[in-house]
Amino acid sequence: MTHTIRIIGIDPGLRRTGWGIVESRGNALSFVASGTVKAQLDGELAHRLVTLHRGLTEVVRQYVPDEAAVEQTFVNKDAGATLKLGHARGIALLVPALAGLSVAEYSPNSVKKTIVGAGHAGKDQIRMMVKVLLPKAEFDTDDAADALGIAICHVHHRVSLARIMRAVG
Repeated sequence: MTHTIRIIGIDPGLRRTGWGIVESRGNALSFVASGTVKAQLDGELAHRLVTLHRGLTEVVRQYVPDEAAVEQTFVNKDAGATLKLGHARGIALLVPALAGLSVAEYSPNSVKKTIVGAGHAGKDQIRMMVKVLLPKAEFDTDDAADALGIAICHVHHRVSLARIMRAVG
């Protein structure tokens, strides 16, 4: 008998960290919840990270996911911005790991290719396909829609990842 797996997808950002939770049972996929943890732009970096940590910790506590998936950081022209985003990504990896969850990581292009079929899809295409795949989905920001896309990507890849880990381990 197939059992239900609850997955949280996290789209890390210093201003807005999106989160989305889906459940997978066999081939069935269902929307659970989504939202955005928002940090003040004018605050110190450390305080913004505390806000993100507290917000994600509350989401994990409330929804009790079984597994997590986080989007990898892409390197852009502004090395300082990439480094700061890396701090937010660290929080996104740490919170589920502290809760005892396995945490998978996916590149933005891998998520887009899984959800839309093209690695360079736009935010509007992600939102549209998330609504197609999860008709009951509600999201308040593009970040929450992206987080749902990350969770869906993990649903599609988790079985292959488990097989690889068993073969390597």
